[in-house]
Amino acid sequence: MKTDLGDLNAFVAVARAGGFRDAARATGTSASGLSEAVRRLETALGVRLLNRSTRSVVPTEAGTRLLERLSPALTEVESALDVVNRFRDRPAGTLKLNVPISAVRLVLPAIVPGFLAAYPEIRLEVAAEDSFVDVLAAGFDAGIRYDERLEQDMIAVPIGPRVQRFAAAASPVYLDKHGRPGHPRELLNHACLRGRFSSGAMPPWEFERDGEVVRLEPTGPLLVSMGTATDLAVEAAIAGTGIVCLFDGWLRPYFESGALEPVLEPWWQRFPGPFLYYSGRRLVPAPLRAFIDFVRTT
Repeated sequence: MKTDLGDLNAFVAVARAGGFRDAARATGTSASGLSEAVRRLETALGVRLLNRSTRSVVPTEAGTRLLERLSPALTEVESALDVVNRFRDRPAGTLKLNVPISAVRLVLPAIVPGFLAAYPEIRLEVAAEDSFVDVLAAGFDAGIRYDERLEQDMIAVPIGPRVQRFAAAASPVYLDKHGRPGHPRELLNHACLRGRFSSGAMPPWEFERDGEVVRLEPTGPLLVSMGTATDLAVEAAIAGTGIVCLFDGWLRPYFESGALEPVLEPWWQRFPGPFLYYSGRRLVPAPLRAFIDFVRTT
């Protein structure tokens, strides 16, 4: 029985991602190409490996057993090839990162240009989302998350600012008209522009000063998807629609231009910066090792 290693990889990618489109995004290939590869593999084996529906793709029992045996074997193949990569003058290959949208804006711009200049033979792929996927199962080499989002058996390396703050802000026009709150609870009487994660969770607004923590669920005229539509909330705040609460670094340019004015700054809550995290159970690929070393020295 002759099977193609590429077809096996395609099956593993689709099974892990739970769909052809998500697998295509994770692997940088086309969904139709992955579908054809899985079809060839099923024909060669004479067994259906995936149950397909309009909503999901789930391994059959045979597919599940094959996936269990293939995953460690393919990891060993990747590791073996990467050992050869270490004998090159400079690391080469593809590095795939899964990061929150906030990291794309606030962390990576200060790192990526210099890294790519130092390692021109590495191709960096960045998927930005806020759904907190299993980075290994989705085919990524590493991810960026905040401390409370770290998974077990993962190694974490500090990346980006080590202390961040959530900032509240509004346009001077809005504040002149509706007043400047002096205590977080006064936000309950203001138009607040909220965000909601793709999971449906809507994080409360939290403020802290001198040991007093205030957690609020303010209301307002606009609710946006966190990350993907955050800029809409910022633009609405600039236009005078209400008060927005976001990363200090995200809003800083608007403070400097005067488009937005800080609100309740003494109450802004501080929290630890993000981490680059990766599996401690597998050999670190050369491109990822180069990135880790670069981050540690930046």
